[in-house]
Amino acid sequence: MANRKQSKRLVRNHLFSLRLSDIELDLLRIKSQDAGMSASELMRRNGLLRPLPKRLSKISLQTYWELGQIGNNLNQLVKATNTAIKMGRTPPANPKLLQELLEVLHQCRRNIAQADTEETDWEEDEEDDWEADEG
Repeated sequence: MANRKQSKRLVRNHLFSLRLSDIELDLLRIKSQDAGMSASELMRRNGLLRPLPKRLSKISLQTYWELGQIGNNLNQLVKATNTAIKMGRTPPANPKLLQELLEVLHQCRRNIAQADTEETDWEEDEEDDWEADEG
């Protein structure tokens, strides 16, 4: 009888609706066909068995956003520098240095996103319910 009870628990009698564009539906069908499973099984495995990505902390999100604002300002300076060079005027900043700054800034943003979302061994072992202050 244990098998009957177990099989009753596995009966899938609930329907979950999902809106997809034509392209998304085609991609889902292609991926499921390539995997040799139904689209439903593919969605179940992806939705239920894959670990969720970690969320960025509030501090990391704010830092990431602030670095983006700095990047916008640097881009404006790059544009002004390029315009000055095209017009034969003295540029307000060294274009090579600006490019290096932008590359460092983009790398910092990538590092913030990766550092906060990567799983580390010490995080898994530690059972701390600490959360950042809401505010």
